[in-house]
Parts: sequence; C-alpha cells; structure tokens
Amino acid sequence: MRTGEGPMTIVTDTAAPPCTREPVFRDERLYAGAHELDAASRVGLGEILAQAHRRCAGCPMLVDCLYRAVVEVDVSGFVACTTEADRASIRDSLGIVVDANQSGSYGPARLGAGPVSHEAVLAARSAHPKDTCQQLAERLGCSTSTIKRHLRRARAEAEQQASALAAVADLPRRIPSVDEVLDAFDSLESSQLA
Repeated sequence: MRTGEGPMTIVTDTAAPPCTREPVFRDERLYAGAHELDAASRVGLGEILAQAHRRCAGCPMLVDCLYRAVVEVDVSGFVACTTEADRASIRDSLGIVVDANQSGSYGPARLGAGPVSHEAVLAARSAHPKDTCQQLAERLGCSTSTIKRHLRRARAEAEQQASALAAVADLPRRIPSVDEVLDAFDSLESSQLA
C-alpha cells in the first residue's frame, strides 16, 4: 500500500523506438520471408507492412538502424523500413557484402533448455520443408530467430561452397557512407510507402 503524499506519477519511456512498443511489430509475418508464407498468411500483409513502414519512418533511429542492417549485420525480417530483399538490393547497388559469419549475434541470448544445434535445424527443415520458421521453432523448442539464424548460416555456407563469395573475399571490403546508403534506400520503390 502506498503511503506517500500527492498523486502517483507513472513515467513511460517515450524515447523507445516504435519497434519495441507498437503492436504491429509483433506480427510474425513481418519476420518471415515471402517464400515462407502461405496464401492465408499473405492476406492483409500489405497493410501490416504499410503500418510498420509508417511507424518506422517516423523513428529518430531510422538512419542508424538502416545503416547497421545494410552494412554491418545481416538481420532477418522487417528492419528500418526495409525487407530482407530490399536490403539485398541496396547491398547489390552499393557493391557491398555482409559476411554472416563475421556479423555475430544480433539480439538477446536465447533462454531455454539449451542451444539448438545447426544440424538439428537443418534436419528439421529437410524433414518438414513446407513448415514456416515459426512451426520449426515450435518443433525444436527454440525461437524463430534461432531457426532463421541457422538457415542464414546454411545459405552462406552453400554460397561459399559454390565459390560465389571466394572472388569477393579477396577484394578489400567496401564501407559505404551513410549518405550512399540513404540514396540507395531512396531509390527503392518500397521507400515511397509512407
């Protein structure tokens, strides 16, 4: 029971970015690749993307998030008003490559029954190729971000085996300026949504 004098004041964090407080960013469809969604899941996706885009476009952290998501970290899903395909397009236009192995983890550590092995994720994907990342995560008792991280790693390893990155690895890594990233973002059709 409160014994202080005067009215109680509740302070909220108004500086928190919209992605941490807006319900639209909790929609799992924003973090799934288009190939992972069935027809029923795609219903209303355009409106969800538009809502997320509007909120993200008004965030004071947009420039920092966009730069990091394009240049520093190969992150999954909708980030900084962009999809994974948008960020890949920006990287292609700027001639940069983000090494998924060097980017390290992005986000909090998983709490639970222990780590899920890379092989277990790949085996589950092979056994259930039509499952979404969410369904695979439920099967393995982990988060969707864990599934996506392992699938990204598998894609990166496959690309390395195909020598696609071998030629690029010998070249010095190009680091674009913030202005270059913003110009490439402005050239995207999706940047005009908000």
